[in-house]
Amino acid sequence: MSSAPKARTDNVVTVLLVDDHAVVREGYRRILERTPDIEVVAEAGSGEDAYRCYCELDPDVVVMDLSMPGIGGIEAVRRIVTRDSKARVLVFSMHDDGVFSSRALKAGAKGYLTKASAPDSLVDAIRSVASGKLFLSPDVAQELAVLSLPGRANPMQTLSAREFEVFRLLVEGRSVAEISKILSLSQKTVANYQSTLRQKLEVANTTQAVRLAMAHGLFPPVGTAGDDSSHA
Repeated sequence: MSSAPKARTDNVVTVLLVDDHAVVREGYRRILERTPDIEVVAEAGSGEDAYRCYCELDPDVVVMDLSMPGIGGIEAVRRIVTRDSKARVLVFSMHDDGVFSSRALKAGAKGYLTKASAPDSLVDAIRSVASGKLFLSPDVAQELAVLSLPGRANPMQTLSAREFEVFRLLVEGRSVAEISKILSLSQKTVANYQSTLRQKLEVANTTQAVRLAMAHGLFPPVGTAGDDSSHA
């Protein structure tokens, strides 16, 4: 986590940039530095660092990536909003799937912008979220509309933000013990989530869970785990 706390200036929106790639953050910072009413006051490379940085600096807007090691962006959003119900988090992600955007909004995000958007869209989105408005990029709004159509139900829609995060980690091949440590939950609690996921998604093991995730375009192809009963 890198930060450079500065005195706030009237009418300037302070921003915390969260992405696990330093080069990517640098690119976003340069875009925002050209905007006089937006100031990047800190950067974070993980969900854990994002939460700590938010608590220390209380930025006006958090620009949050989703695909990061550790707790991930959706869980980071949930933790930040749980701490501060007035937090304004803008998700800025490569994922344009309606499931990711709906999970992020359910976790408390106030906006969702895909990285396929034009650079100026990031500035517009930050201004919109900072003013208290909900912001959705056109591609995301379309995906959410399609997801709500009859016959387009996605089983991931039934998952809570926490369940979705556990599912993501299980699909990545994480063990119950690892997930317990990452999410600061007891292993028994993680096991209970695991059982709930099996029932909601109608999967019997990790292999089936991975196939389900890939079928809905949620994750890139990964090596499927075996049918070990200690997994989803």
